[in-house]
Amino acid sequence: MSMKRSKSIDLTSGPILKTLSELALPIMASSLLGTAYNITDMAWIGLLGSKAVAGVGVGGMYVWLSQGLVALPRMGGQVNTAQSCGRKDYKEARSYAASALQITILFGLLFAAASIIFLDPLIGFFNLTDPEAYSSARSYMLITCGLIIFSFLNLTLTGLFTAQGDSRSPLMANFLGLVGNMLLDPLLILGIGPFPRLETAGAAIATVTAQFLVFAVLIFRIFTSGLETNVLRELHLFSRFPGKFYKNIIRIGFPTAIQSMLYCMISMVLTRMVSAFGAAAIAVQRVGGQIESVSWNTADGFASALNAFTAQNFGAKKYDRIRQGYRISFGILTIWGLIITAAFVLLPRPISGLFFHDPESLRISVNYLIIIGFCEAFMSIELMTIGALSGLGMTKLCSIISIILTGARIPLAMLLTHAGMGLNGIWWALSLTSIVKGIIFTLTFRQTSRTKLN
Repeated sequence: MSMKRSKSIDLTSGPILKTLSELALPIMASSLLGTAYNITDMAWIGLLGSKAVAGVGVGGMYVWLSQGLVALPRMGGQVNTAQSCGRKDYKEARSYAASALQITILFGLLFAAASIIFLDPLIGFFNLTDPEAYSSARSYMLITCGLIIFSFLNLTLTGLFTAQGDSRSPLMANFLGLVGNMLLDPLLILGIGPFPRLETAGAAIATVTAQFLVFAVLIFRIFTSGLETNVLRELHLFSRFPGKFYKNIIRIGFPTAIQSMLYCMISMVLTRMVSAFGAAAIAVQRVGGQIESVSWNTADGFASALNAFTAQNFGAKKYDRIRQGYRISFGILTIWGLIITAAFVLLPRPISGLFFHDPESLRISVNYLIIIGFCEAFMSIELMTIGALSGLGMTKLCSIISIILTGARIPLAMLLTHAGMGLNGIWWALSLTSIVKGIIFTLTFRQTSRTKLN
């Protein structure tokens, strides 16, 4: 990249749509690469059968849980670093970035140790009765969670790159990681050529190897990018910083971390309910979630851009830009969500047929996509609004709303399931609560705009 193309984007000036697009498009592309990354895994593992998919789905739950833990340093680091950049206080921004990375490394090591020590009890929570599915879950979780440190560092570094207006470097890193994963998956899962057939363990090894590649590229970009002010290049990672830096990161990041981890735990309870309907049902939930991530990851990527945009402009006290940025983002993600809704509701069988080949799994998957399809626009708006509110430092309010409404999925799923809807009752519980969350978060931002952005 040339020096000119590597310059960070000034989020506090210039045309809002152009500014948001320049930051958001690489993040959204990176998120779509992440989706392709996960779908690639599922497509190859799907060739091993629904039991292997169910096992990876269970093991993957704990990988998802770990993302909640790292949300603390990622969100706390990104918001505080971006607000410092908005104030042009780059020394403070460096201190926040280094503090966030220190917390990330500590959390990564602790989570890996806990996953290895308590491996069997953690998998046992899901009551996997099939030995093949249990074995798959064990091997997948041991490798991916045992080496979770690279995933943790990648997420926090991506947040810090975004905070200073550079979303191209994470895109480059994720693209190379995806290529590595796509090459390694068939070689290690199926044992092509001189490679041994490792099945689910091969998928885990391919994933961790790709994560290490992403990490290596991000480190390379820190020292080679031509950013005018690169707060990551001159970090003192092994220094101890004043308590206010850690305190402010925890203050902003803790609600997001709790929300994300509780969200995952709620999903674990729902997965346990789904397991009563057999391995095919768990496999559909796992694969369906990956298919839906086409919508989820894109909206979350845009939310990350809006978060940095909002935080920098809040630091610069440019409140009108925040309101205009939100309105533009709202329109874009509403259209995107409706496109995904149309695809899921009108084309559920062709989409499902890419991953499932037996009649039972195919039938369950079609029902899942149709039901979950109705909430896609609302879910996109929810994620985008959480990004904006978090950029204002309002992570606690976001977490309270999300935890209450996401928690409502469990009693609602029990009610609908026992009302005769069976497995579809669980899918409807997911969809209906997402619709309500989208509406409530939209109203919350409008109220916040009147009271805090004046």
